[in-house]
Amino acid sequence: MKLQLLRNATLVLTINGKNYLVDPMLCPKDGFNAIPNTANTLKNPLIDLPLNDKDLRDLIARTEAVLLTHIHPDHWDTIAQEMIPKGITLFCQPENSETIEQSGFSNVNPITDEITWNNFSIYRTGGHHGTGKEGELMGVVSGYVIKNEQYRLYIAGDTIWCDEVAEAIEKHKPTHIVLNGGAARFVTGDPIVMDINDILTVCRIAPEAKIYVVHLEALNHSTESREEIKIALKTNGFADRAFVPNDGESIVFGD
Repeated sequence: MKLQLLRNATLVLTINGKNYLVDPMLCPKDGFNAIPNTANTLKNPLIDLPLNDKDLRDLIARTEAVLLTHIHPDHWDTIAQEMIPKGITLFCQPENSETIEQSGFSNVNPITDEITWNNFSIYRTGGHHGTGKEGELMGVVSGYVIKNEQYRLYIAGDTIWCDEVAEAIEKHKPTHIVLNGGAARFVTGDPIVMDINDILTVCRIAPEAKIYVVHLEALNHSTESREEIKIALKTNGFADRAFVPNDGESIVFGD
């Protein structure tokens, strides 16, 4: 297995030589307006993809399937919907399947609990996209555990630390974990994705896992930087197994 961070939560997961695109946000820099009710009016995304147009089209042509944790525009934008073939195999949470089909996709496969496909398994996990009223307004979100041979990759999705995350780690005992960090928030309420304290909690709860923090420095409502997270991981003794990849960086499992 191999994992490449493109930008934000957009990942290229390679399993047995085949590519799977996770939460594709493919628009150029400044492609859509600032998220409402946040501390600034900067357009999103704040940065470009680390791919030129030709490389992006080549990647899509080599993509076997798409996996969506949810369909907020920073995980499934209009450019991705235009560029990705409508007949591609697409996996999602059940709450989003009808909306995705209405946008023209014909091979939508909602995951209620688990599926086995192409000789590996995908398990759906839960989460909370914030707390209180803000969390309710953000709607249902999912994560996934992908199991292939000795590797168990947990993509937590847009969630804070919560019982569902603890249960997923306890049940599946992931070897690798991807966390959406950055402490994104509105002008009121708590963070709607993991902050540094949440990330450190996962590091403590999953002492055998390698952890990768993404969803950083790409959206106008993020409040914690890569550097701040790196410092916290080092200060707390986790820098040997918890990492903050750069956009475009690849991780080969087993290295």
